[in-house]
Amino acid sequence: MAAEFPTTRDIALDPKTSGILFIDVQNFSSGPEGGEFKDVPPDEVTKTYGYFFDQAKTVAIPNMQKLQAACRKAGVEVLYTTIESLTKDGRDRSLDYKITGFNVPKGSWDGKVIDEIAPTDDEIVLPKSSSSVFISTNIDYLLRNLGIRQLVLCGFLTDQCVESAVRDACDLGYLVTLVPDACATITPERQETSLRAIKGYCRQVSTDDLLREIEGR
Repeated sequence: MAAEFPTTRDIALDPKTSGILFIDVQNFSSGPEGGEFKDVPPDEVTKTYGYFFDQAKTVAIPNMQKLQAACRKAGVEVLYTTIESLTKDGRDRSLDYKITGFNVPKGSWDGKVIDEIAPTDDEIVLPKSSSSVFISTNIDYLLRNLGIRQLVLCGFLTDQCVESAVRDACDLGYLVTLVPDACATITPERQETSLRAIKGYCRQVSTDDLLREIEGR
């Protein structure tokens, strides 16, 4: 007889079997002072990334702070992933990151989660060297050890590393909740295109609605 399984993604979080993952919310790429932009002329940084920096600072990061606090209080496991090589010269990076030129050296400031949502000393931070955290870390093994079946995702960039995690988590059997207003990418058009593309892989819930769910309101 086949095992019972959910027939919908629209299932409220059970704190005992849920985790929240903050994706690449780090010094390297979350603000103009990050290493990702060190070789980009200042005027080009503002022109190309101004919308992202504004959305990150005024919307996404404040919402992440609210979610982080609520999840900690409710006993939801809080995890982080950052782009960071396991070596200083980045020889362990994926081919894609080598071609792109991304190298966040092991132990560097760029590889740290931003202060606004800094991890506690007992929360898991996973350095990754590819777009998907499920490819270049042992997160699937860890989540299963932690008993996590429902995974909340937020972070940067929506249409790159976040979207990769959504698809992989779904295919590996997790119930995925994406929080669109706790994510950001380079343009509003890219944000909307990504959200439409991955709608079939996850439920998409606003920060306020998810807070009510977590807090039982």
